[in-house]
Amino acid sequence: MIDTSKRRPLASRQTRWANRAARLLADAGVTPNQISAAGMVAAMVAGMCFVLVPQAGPLGRAALLLLAALFCQLRLVCNLLDGMVAVEGGKGAPDGPFWNEFPDRVSDILILAGAGIAAGLPALGWAAAALAVLTAYVRELGVTCGAPADFSGPMAKQHRMAVITGAAVLSTAEPLWDGGGGVLRLALWTVAVLAGLTAVRRSARLIGFLKRR
Repeated sequence: MIDTSKRRPLASRQTRWANRAARLLADAGVTPNQISAAGMVAAMVAGMCFVLVPQAGPLGRAALLLLAALFCQLRLVCNLLDGMVAVEGGKGAPDGPFWNEFPDRVSDILILAGAGIAAGLPALGWAAAALAVLTAYVRELGVTCGAPADFSGPMAKQHRMAVITGAAVLSTAEPLWDGGGGVLRLALWTVAVLAGLTAVRRSARLIGFLKRR
């Protein structure tokens, strides 16, 4: 039995296209774990596109950034559909919790570290990735301690991907003002700072819960 109380609240789960896609995948015999793995592959492609940006010419750079943005969003689609196939489609497996969490953490690292390379600041990408993983760690620590799953922001997973996707698209126009990776650097600073605040906020909420218990 899947514990839906630990499920991230998503408005997109109620959309017609998502429900139709989940039904098609479930009817085709695709498992939630396979979809989770596909999301990690999408993140790897996005990360590789970012890594190749510094060596590309103007047109190649724009194409790579657009592909990175596309695969960041594809990663989120996989994250949406794996849970829907598991819960609504009744395809959950005993090892589902592993595949629900582990690929997400790998995906954050691949995308954010890759974006750091594209921006010319690899250390900033790794810092943003570490803080993104920390937000998830605090959430899972809370669940282990008996607290409700805390998906609060200001920089939860969907927010991180929105910032990076938007920055990748906007970066395609940087040659117009000789931006030199500034858009991605600003995005990574935003992710790093707000992910840090998210980890602190979730930690404070968890401590409050434990003290009241």
